[in-house]
Amino acid sequence: MILTLTLNPAVDHTARVDEALTPDAIHRADDAQFDPGGKGINVSEYLLELGTETVATGPVGGFTGEFLRSNLAELGVPTDFVDVDGRTRLNTTVLADGEEYKLNHRGPTLSEDAVDDLLDTMTEWAPDVVVVAGSLPPGVSPSDVDHLAAAGDWETFVDVDGETMQALDASYAGCKPNRQELAAATGRAVDDLEGCLAAARDLQSRGFERVVASLGGDGAVMVTPTATYYAPALDVDVVDTVSAGDSLFAGVLSALVAGESDRVALETGVAVAARAVSVPGTVVPTLGGIERDVERVSVSEY
Repeated sequence: MILTLTLNPAVDHTARVDEALTPDAIHRADDAQFDPGGKGINVSEYLLELGTETVATGPVGGFTGEFLRSNLAELGVPTDFVDVDGRTRLNTTVLADGEEYKLNHRGPTLSEDAVDDLLDTMTEWAPDVVVVAGSLPPGVSPSDVDHLAAAGDWETFVDVDGETMQALDASYAGCKPNRQELAAATGRAVDDLEGCLAAARDLQSRGFERVVASLGGDGAVMVTPTATYYAPALDVDVVDTVSAGDSLFAGVLSALVAGESDRVALETGVAVAARAVSVPGTVVPTLGGIERDVERVSVSEY
């Protein structure tokens, strides 16, 4: 079973207005959308669609925390959140006159007791794999992530920002940077495939058994203890790239826990991401027949 830990979950609020934003004016939105947010939560949603046993946890509080609980319950996503003081953050995106404006809250400050409660929850579930994903809230440091990773009999994968990834000291089963995070974690140029491969190998040597780097429209790289793989993205009509990296990560993890090879895991991740970018927003697409898409993915070894 895969437990996902989102240390700073959010409610994503998207509003659309039909005019340019101007100071001191009142702008009215015709519609608004509220969705559960957070990398770990996204991964659990895709794992569920792939038929992989999962549970999502993290700290939640206030009315936004209650929204997360109820919304994910409606979606059928198993959760075991930890109550904390303060409110789960609200991240607002305003789409206006062809522009996109974002305002993200920092999130509530977590105490040492809250981190301990999260560890207790993880221990109770006794997962095979733990995924720590997303930004770190106030009060949580990379050393806390190291502690959570090493505290139980589980393999830990991380999907955190590059600076946090660089600061981690524990040994990890793997990490999932995007291109920008790969550059930040290694200080290397990642403008071309060779640069991405070199940076991923560098990161792998620092204590990550596997590095799965999502490269957007250029596909993905996977470095393992024995091989380096590259897979270009499938040729599909791209509607929205939201959650593309999370869907790829979920596909890789689902295949690995099912006992598939690293090559097949990368193929599966790229195939799932192709489905994800073919639908708008954070909607998880139907993944029935994904095996046919997996067969279309071409993987090269470097």
